[in-house]
Amino acid sequence: MNPVRSSKKILRNTRKKDETPLESSRRKSRRAKPVFAGLKNDFLTGRADFVSDKLHQIAPKETSNGVKYQPTVGLEVHVELKTASKMFCSCSNDPDEKRPNVNVCPVCMGHPGTLPVINAEALRKTIKTGLALNCEIPEITKFDRKNYFYPDLPKGYQISQYDQPLCVGGSLLLGNLVSKKIRIRRVHLEEDTGRLLHEKGHSLVDFNRAGFPLMELVTEPDLDSAKEARAFAEELQLILRYLGVSDANMEKGQMRVEANVSLAREGKLGTKVEIKNLNSFRAVEKATDYEISRQSKVLTSGKKVIQETKGWQAQKEVTVSQREKEEAHDYRYFPEPDLPPLRFTSEKIDEIRAELPELPQQRRARFQAEYGLTFKEVALFAQNKALGDYYEKAASELRNWAKEIDAQKEVSQEEFFKLAKLCSNYIITDLQGLLKGASVDADFRITPENFAEFVILIYRGQISSKTAKLVLEEMFFTGADPTHIIEEKGLAQITDAAEVEKIVKEVILQNPKGVEDFRKGKEASFQFLVGKVMSASKGRASPEAVHRVLRATLTKLK
Repeated sequence: MNPVRSSKKILRNTRKKDETPLESSRRKSRRAKPVFAGLKNDFLTGRADFVSDKLHQIAPKETSNGVKYQPTVGLEVHVELKTASKMFCSCSNDPDEKRPNVNVCPVCMGHPGTLPVINAEALRKTIKTGLALNCEIPEITKFDRKNYFYPDLPKGYQISQYDQPLCVGGSLLLGNLVSKKIRIRRVHLEEDTGRLLHEKGHSLVDFNRAGFPLMELVTEPDLDSAKEARAFAEELQLILRYLGVSDANMEKGQMRVEANVSLAREGKLGTKVEIKNLNSFRAVEKATDYEISRQSKVLTSGKKVIQETKGWQAQKEVTVSQREKEEAHDYRYFPEPDLPPLRFTSEKIDEIRAELPELPQQRRARFQAEYGLTFKEVALFAQNKALGDYYEKAASELRNWAKEIDAQKEVSQEEFFKLAKLCSNYIITDLQGLLKGASVDADFRITPENFAEFVILIYRGQISSKTAKLVLEEMFFTGADPTHIIEEKGLAQITDAAEVEKIVKEVILQNPKGVEDFRKGKEASFQFLVGKVMSASKGRASPEAVHRVLRATLTKLK
């Protein structure tokens, strides 16, 4: 990154004559290369394009007078980046600090004569996020002053980015509801404000948060419903966590969502209402849904929607007016005089791109292809990355075992998919059930190798499904390997025909009525006798062997 000495020169080279910074930014966004090449009709009447052939459309709301209104939703998401220090000073970036005003210094408090120094790690993490979201990274970027007065803003201005953000023109694919691509207008970097604490009769200010590196992501108005808004926020949180750029805990304020909602006749944009600081996925969905319904009622009554900023009252589940919405020029943006513009080389961008990990959408696709799992299963393993990593390690052990049992030929994909599916079922149902029932601080003792061995024992018929639950529970609490547990507790499945026949004959002698009913053609009595045999063997007898031996023995008695 090399500083460019004259910001005026850059503005001359990147902005047309008599063009405002906002107009310049919009022109450059229109000029951006399409992210998914080869798709026809990249943008449908200025809205999102779709990956699937069938266009998914949200039904417009029809009012009592028969007029149909189309909801339009855009999101602004603020994310606190996980860095060691603040954005422009060396103060600790510690979101868990409870003591007020301890992580502050003259720089983040805006004392006269202090100069900001850019946090390079924050730049890197913002660019990494932009690349993960298919954004273009312009060669030149700069910081700007956003001027306004508020008690939690010690400088009287915020260092942000205006017309030359770090990332532009990206997209995020919603895969859970529909295969729909949501365009991202920009991702930029700024500093966070302090925190206001309201007590009886007065307010206090904690400046620990002032200067935290804050990444802001702005979507195009491509979302058509509250459910889509929630799905976008959930997918974005996953991506941020996969990248390791932020913990993105909404309850801690590390990810904050603002929704811009409007309602208008199809093909038009209505008056935008902004809903601030939505701090949970439920709040995103409920607030957006409420605002769509509210605006529909306003328009139905013949009134006009007022452009304003609203807050969300979770207890009453209503939006409440806070202030009339300011336009961008109210903030009097101008280039930050204490920070030079930055230039990023293509080599630097490629270096950051090479650090990108597998992302949630890629994991879903790969798990379906490699393990033959359902969409519901891969969605869970993408959502819970640690559980997905655990599954993959166990599945790798299963693949190695499958190769070892028959080194002469390649194991068929169908056979491996059966193993992988069995492994997934026991992780999602039984293992997750044990994890939910355990205390929060309980140690997890089952290694992926032992879990794979457990699955193999079931697959080979060495333990029944009933016994498997007992074995898994013992593994969970002791960490012992499954073979040792089976041998120690005598839980091995009985598959020997002679031993099964011995149990069958005892059951037949003890249940003459059931035998007589079977001889009369009552098939239900056969299942009754099967249950008795399984009970007599304490669930250890192989169900297949029981069915085979019992039917053969009863047939001889007819």
